[in-house]
Amino acid sequence: MMNAEMNEDQWIKQLAAEAPTGPEVIAGIGEDCAVLDVGLPDRWQLLKTDVVVEGVHFDSSIPAQQVGRKALARALSDFAAMSGVPQHVLVTLLTPKPIPWTWIQEAYAGLYALARAYGLRVVGGETSQTPKALTLSITLSGYVEKDRCVFRKGAQPGDGLFVTGELGGSLDGKHLEFEPRIEQARWLTAHFPVRAMIDLSDGLATDLRRLLHASQVGAELLKEAIPIARAAKVRYREGRSPKPPLEAAMTDGEDFELLFAIPPGYAVALVDQWKAAFPEIRLSCIGKIVAQPTVTIRSRKTVRPLNLHGYDHLQNT
Repeated sequence: MMNAEMNEDQWIKQLAAEAPTGPEVIAGIGEDCAVLDVGLPDRWQLLKTDVVVEGVHFDSSIPAQQVGRKALARALSDFAAMSGVPQHVLVTLLTPKPIPWTWIQEAYAGLYALARAYGLRVVGGETSQTPKALTLSITLSGYVEKDRCVFRKGAQPGDGLFVTGELGGSLDGKHLEFEPRIEQARWLTAHFPVRAMIDLSDGLATDLRRLLHASQVGAELLKEAIPIARAAKVRYREGRSPKPPLEAAMTDGEDFELLFAIPPGYAVALVDQWKAAFPEIRLSCIGKIVAQPTVTIRSRKTVRPLNLHGYDHLQNT
């Protein structure tokens, strides 16, 4: 029985166990996208829903265009985690009270601008009222080639753990302005054997554990290798956040970067080729996969268990 003491992952696990499914479902609840075999010889269909809720993902001070953009960008980030190609969008808007038509126009303008940038078609949706928070929900469909689809499971002991970009800058606006890593994910799977991948929406400390749990492995992180955003350091130095920069990078969430595992023999080539392909985006090897299903963090003098956890939608309320 579900109860208030359960965390988000426990809810999802129980819901997945009870969900009707079928042989065409390659991956369902618990992955970044649903993966369906619809009878095409070389590709699978991908489906994804995501949502932004006022008071949780944005507040009334945020410009409407940024709210609309963020709603779609979140779903695109999940497509990136599976190396998917997004194609079609459905949009649902729930409003708690009459709101200015200009707000709705601006929110959809932000969403439409991002859709055009990625060559997407907005093909429908729904509008309704709700007694509580304003909500904008996205349903995204597309595809991925069968030989380029990357799941959360698949990491093996010895694999290098890599992360794109920098972590911990979401509270200073990155969660509204981030660029989904679609191009980078497609490049990765075209050039390297990526074994497992996930996007960082709830914080490195939480999303790493999801990848490890799916792969039934553990990890050893290198403290000095975690790419901490300058914004996290400045917020702490100025007293605007009680979290030390490393903790912010591990737990703040909404970084929307890619975390992935790759066989060790490809690490040097990956770093060199990445610099040439994406010189403006940092790529960091932050540790390695180990067989023991635990997570530790190594500094120059110590190795200790990682006790930090990221955002949980059922606990952080």
